[in-house]
Amino acid sequence: MSYVSILVAVDDGRHAPARVRLAAELAHRLGARLLGAAACVPDYPRGYGETVVPMDMVIEEIRQAALDRLAGVEQIFRHASCLNDRTEWRTDLAAPVSFLEGQSRAADLVVVGRYADDEGVNSGMAVDVGDALMGVGRPVLVVPAGVEHVAAKRIVVGWKNTPQTRRAVLDALPLLRRAEAVQVLRVSDGEDRAEVEDVTRYLALHHVNATAQLAKPSGWTVADDVRKAAGDFGADLIVTGAYGYSRLREWFFGGVTRDLLADAPVCCLLSH
Repeated sequence: MSYVSILVAVDDGRHAPARVRLAAELAHRLGARLLGAAACVPDYPRGYGETVVPMDMVIEEIRQAALDRLAGVEQIFRHASCLNDRTEWRTDLAAPVSFLEGQSRAADLVVVGRYADDEGVNSGMAVDVGDALMGVGRPVLVVPAGVEHVAAKRIVVGWKNTPQTRRAVLDALPLLRRAEAVQVLRVSDGEDRAEVEDVTRYLALHHVNATAQLAKPSGWTVADDVRKAAGDFGADLIVTGAYGYSRLREWFFGGVTRDLLADAPVCCLLSH
């Protein structure tokens, strides 16, 4: 298994160029094609009031403004991926997440950004990471704002024996194989070493240099423990499952996915 096609979501936010550079470098390293995708919902009026300007003229101006915005975003993609010899640009006037879901049919990995508070992305172009995770049907590499490089030489796998995490480990194999060291981490009060060591033996069959690590809960959140483990291990990539519980439950009560998406300082490869 390898990644032969990588899709990056592009927008007009402040950190979009860095995200594209990260995806472009990763595609170059893996010998993969790079697809850039952006969509925009024109800011059409929701109602009609009195105006001296014909409404069809106003609608056309709004549509053209959205097309101009997409043309500017295409230039961001072209400039940030200029060293890649296999790139494609895909765009439409459509809802960004739905468009990304459709384009993911042509990709092995989807790269999206976690927005900063001052990102400045147009609301008609913004991609919600949680919606993308639930809809694209592909592993999603979530890039924190401002991060423009992922070496993936040292990787932490946040392990829990769920369908989502089992899928994430399989989806991440192209990167896990290339890593110098992989730590399979289980945060638990129980005796789970045999389970975690079983995972490392499985990874060894795929020529992954993996070790097992059990950690007692610190009293903070599991996501905090995973982030600390990644820092201690010198990892710049965390691999784990996404939304083992429903998104609504995580929104109310918290969960590892929600907390990682909110605060992880390194890239996260997540599968649902």
